[in-house]
Amino acid sequence: MITISVIIGIIVAYLLGSAATSVWIGRMFYNVDIRTKGSGNAGATNTIRVLGTKPGIIVLLLDAFKGWLAVTLGYLFVPELYTDIQLNNYMLILALAAVLGHIFPIFVGFKGGKGVATIVGVIIALFPTLLFLICLGIFITVLLVSGYVSLSSIATAVAVPFIVLFVLHRQHDALIIISIMIGVFIPLTHKKNIVRLFHGTENKFKLGKKKT
Repeated sequence: MITISVIIGIIVAYLLGSAATSVWIGRMFYNVDIRTKGSGNAGATNTIRVLGTKPGIIVLLLDAFKGWLAVTLGYLFVPELYTDIQLNNYMLILALAAVLGHIFPIFVGFKGGKGVATIVGVIIALFPTLLFLICLGIFITVLLVSGYVSLSSIATAVAVPFIVLFVLHRQHDALIIISIMIGVFIPLTHKKNIVRLFHGTENKFKLGKKKT
């Protein structure tokens, strides 16, 4: 059943996802549009690269928080008669709306980031803490071995559906679908990075980059 409250919830999720934290922080505190510097991506990694570690971490936390909040607030808009399956389906739609909001933010000309941090927030909201901890372990391991954030993000995303299916043994179709979407979607948003990785021209991650 689609009600006005359900539609409002989806709109709210998209608007929360559209909160362009890296762009706003760059403009307000550094007089820089993060999308015109570094890799041109409006995300935490490029923020660290261009503005420094502190603003980059703030962006990372805020982007993850808005993904978590977009899904969690969804419970306020769900009709009481919704079954567990309908609820999970609705949470999936909210998660997708939040991520699309991050990638295509209405507040800054529909040019946003790749959605990795926002997806982390979605994972925290929808799945057991174990999934986040395993993903964090994979991300850090790949990053320490390779030095590439992009490769770490891709490897972690591809692992998500396998963890959901074979470690967490989730049964809800919506949760399985969203895990598969994560495994496919993140590599697709990193197409340029994949090309640079193959050509050996991808930038390695370094903390402590000086502000511009």
